Amino acid sequence: MKRKRVVLTVMLAGVLLFFLLGLDTRLVVRKYRIESDKLTEPVRVVFLSDLHSCEHGAGQGMLLELVRKQAPDYILLGGDWVDDDFGHRPPGLAYKAARALGEMCPTFYVSGNHELWSGYGDELKQEIAECGVTVLEGEEALLPGGLRIFGIDDPAAGEELWRAQLAEGKRGLSEVNFSLLLTHRPERVEEYDGFDLVLAGHAHGGQWRLPGVVNGLFAPDQGWFPAYAGGEYRLADGSVMIVGRGLSKESTRVPRFFDRPEVVVVDLVPARSFS
Repeated sequence: MKRKRVVLTVMLAGVLLFFLLGLDTRLVVRKYRIESDKLTEPVRVVFLSDLHSCEHGAGQGMLLELVRKQAPDYILLGGDWVDDDFGHRPPGLAYKAARALGEMCPTFYVSGNHELWSGYGDELKQEIAECGVTVLEGEEALLPGGLRIFGIDDPAAGEELWRAQLAEGKRGLSEVNFSLLLTHRPERVEEYDGFDLVLAGHAHGGQWRLPGVVNGLFAPDQGWFPAYAGGEYRLADGSVMIVGRGLSKESTRVPRFFDRPEVVVVDLVPARSFS
């Protein structure tokens, strides 16, 4: 009987530990490295998405300190930075983070569906711009090192507008510049051909994960067992898409499980020469 109690206690402790680890919402950093002969100098990009006006430490202190430690050259915000539920999650914390990030280094933003669903998409963009962040709406930023960043609105802005912006981005593709597409939606990946790198969010990591077994249970606009929940994906045309699992916590309808909010770091480096 005593042995059974010990076994049961150990099993219960294991189950408790499993769930505690699974429900961990501390920030995590995930790093990626992309080489290209189009780049002339190394560039470090930090990609953040889907904050949904959530808080990471008092005054966003934990998030900001973690980003600062990565020493980014540029910060990219991939949409849903502000949540549309102003009553429960007012945008003040999102603006505070955007302002601090904009002061840290050049920062660029594209809209997500929640900002546009709010009915105040233009006003939210203006507020973010006033935080010192460059809002990209079918526009490009040509940066040192051969890097071209092109950002598009979320399709919630209108399908026709979305397609026009994407077409404009493709017109600027070249063999000279490394073209990075900043977008909110990973599920439209088949339309992103030609860009060297695509950074997207929206999927929230599939919300529930079992590392090494299930990389995401459900994602918006992808459904069950999403193909692009989070991580690095090598595409048919040789390009790469990186999907960030986002920063949302208390805004989610169900808790994240083995799906910690993440800060994505992408090192873009010139291809090695063996000549």
